[in-house]
Amino acid sequence: MDYESLYKSKLTTAEKAAQIVKSGDWVDYGWTATTPIAFDAALAARMSELTNVNFRGGILMWEPEIFKIENPAEHMTWNSWHMGGIERKAMAKGFSFYSPIRYSELPRYYRDMAEDIDVCVMQVAPMDKHGYFNFGPSASHLAAACERSKCIIVEVNENMPQCLGGFQENIHISKVDMIIEGNNPPMAELGGGGAATEVDHAVAKQIVAQIPNGACLQLGIGGMPNAVGSMIAEKEFERALIFCGTGMGIHIAASKCPHVHAGVVESVPAARRAITGNGVNVLAMGAFYVAPAMGCDIADAYLSAELGSDQTWWHNFYEFHKLAIDELEAFDYATYKKNGFTMKKLGDFDLKLETKPE
Repeated sequence: MDYESLYKSKLTTAEKAAQIVKSGDWVDYGWTATTPIAFDAALAARMSELTNVNFRGGILMWEPEIFKIENPAEHMTWNSWHMGGIERKAMAKGFSFYSPIRYSELPRYYRDMAEDIDVCVMQVAPMDKHGYFNFGPSASHLAAACERSKCIIVEVNENMPQCLGGFQENIHISKVDMIIEGNNPPMAELGGGGAATEVDHAVAKQIVAQIPNGACLQLGIGGMPNAVGSMIAEKEFERALIFCGTGMGIHIAASKCPHVHAGVVESVPAARRAITGNGVNVLAMGAFYVAPAMGCDIADAYLSAELGSDQTWWHNFYEFHKLAIDELEAFDYATYKKNGFTMKKLGDFDLKLETKPE
């Protein structure tokens, strides 16, 4: 297949693409960093002609142009799967609504919908040599949304990174109806939560006191979750189990916290090895790939073992792994770079397999 010729045949302007939206349509508007920009501006210019256009999206990182039209409630509704500050303000104006969900099941919600989506539009990375457009860092449920859409429009942004990790992070050009080349704006960044207040700390202290070792936590965005997370990071607990769709995203987020040594596993042997051989103190699993029964077995294997359990014996095994953890705790990137990208060792042990003494 000649992907370049197919690309040119589907290439259009944002203005022409926006003409596809009709009164009464349901329009999926990307997700977080993939919310369209050029298409949004073109559609906002003709929203006064339309009524009862229903948009879906979530965690907006900037105010869409369609929000800025005169009397938006007379022309549209915004239905958010996960609200941020921009959407809450729109709710106060009478055109934004929250759609309650269990986020890990959102792709299934789309696949089980009674009615198809009229238009699905989102920003994507440039097409690769195999004809795929990547959804970037906000893939989420977009593959499922595309499966249920009558018309799929992609807005290419050269600054959108390609983020791999499965089979639902891109869409092939053969399934795309229209291609827009946007103005390549820089990727938006979500600022950190506000500083925790005295009330946040007081409430967090009450929450943390109720959390047992091995608990599964889901932390949101803001001062309160930050306060709870900080207390956990300061070694209030020995270990934690965390979950998301793939296990990768929550693992990346957890690894940004001080004193957290996180690992992602999908099997019982890997879970046991994570603690016995690597001393992982936060274990991540993905609900898309780990069945509930397997997840319980993984949790049991992880929580029932200690660093050094069931390992082929060698002298100073524990000290060797403890030293590695201490080196990670002491790691400073600026010093590492200044040192010619050479790791500063805190010590060493001469290791070899031995027969364990009786």
